[in-house]
Amino acid sequence: MQRPFAPARPDLPAPLPPEAPLPHRKTIRAWLVPIAQRSTLRAIALLTIDLALFAALLAGTVLLPGLWLQLACALAAGFVIGRLFIIGHDACHQSLTPHRRLNRWLGRIAFLPSLTAYSLWDMGHNVVHHGFTNLKGVDFVWAPATQQEYAAMAPARRAMERIYRSGWGPGLYYMVEIWWKKMMFPPRRTLGNSHRPVFTRDCLLVTAFALLWTGALAAAALATQQPVWRVLLLGFGVPLVFWFHMMGFVIYGHHTHVQVQWHDDKAAWQRAQPFVSTTVHLTFPLQFGALVHHIMEHTAHHVDMSIPLYKLKDAQALLEQLLPGRIIVQRFSWRWYFDTARACKLYDFSRRCWTDFQGRATSAQRMPA
Repeated sequence: MQRPFAPARPDLPAPLPPEAPLPHRKTIRAWLVPIAQRSTLRAIALLTIDLALFAALLAGTVLLPGLWLQLACALAAGFVIGRLFIIGHDACHQSLTPHRRLNRWLGRIAFLPSLTAYSLWDMGHNVVHHGFTNLKGVDFVWAPATQQEYAAMAPARRAMERIYRSGWGPGLYYMVEIWWKKMMFPPRRTLGNSHRPVFTRDCLLVTAFALLWTGALAAAALATQQPVWRVLLLGFGVPLVFWFHMMGFVIYGHHTHVQVQWHDDKAAWQRAQPFVSTTVHLTFPLQFGALVHHIMEHTAHHVDMSIPLYKLKDAQALLEQLLPGRIIVQRFSWRWYFDTARACKLYDFSRRCWTDFQGRATSAQRMPA
């Protein structure tokens, strides 16, 4: 169906035939410039609303009568942590407002409930993941092992890989492999020459917030004569566990698909123009995308990180209009999700295809020319 952009945008080209070469990234970004307008007022309003929701839901885990109502608030608080993180993610990309310094402060505030160190996320996500998306040995986000690497793993590590890739383990993957190892006081040997004092300061900031959060919950438990352990579990543990699973699921869906390619050669990776070919646009019914601030419109975000979250839907629609057949668009279903988890275990870089743990191809093979 024809999108409503072309009549209002005479500067836009006709849709590109599938066999035509993909334009340079700068050209594609130029199409999106009129869409990528940032609003300070809108950004602050979004952050304020989500912070108020988070505070109200935490209060509900303590004050509402009945365990089930408290648990419902705890799970909803975990979902709102995800919404706040997406706002912080935009701020970290300098796409939330037009003001760099304000973005840094808003980003740190929005990242606090997810216990994310702003500067470490900036380096790992903006520099590494966006700079080298799906380049083996550099991008670490859901990077698949080869059959040889899997065989060389210790038994315990192979067991973890099976859990991570089972479809049930995205939350554990994010908590262990990204948050714990890379976002909470990572050792200097992990960072190498990239270590900066601001990393430690940001880790101390989120640690102080965690102590304040748990301390306030403990005080509330004593004031309401409830078991401290239960209030801490509902007001702190459950929201964080929900958040870890939500984040692991989202980034898995963004970059794992039988049509998504990985590369172990930088020249081949550059020729593949990975800003389009390495991301998935997952679509959901019932306007679910709006509930997660449109972060599932992920191709547009990788093409141009300066597009604010409240403009991603329009940007994604424009790209899909002008680049038909180039963007992976997948309607979400649990059947598709677990089929993908069964297919995408390891990656064979010589055949350029996904395989199972026995090395059998589970996606189309793309032999190099």
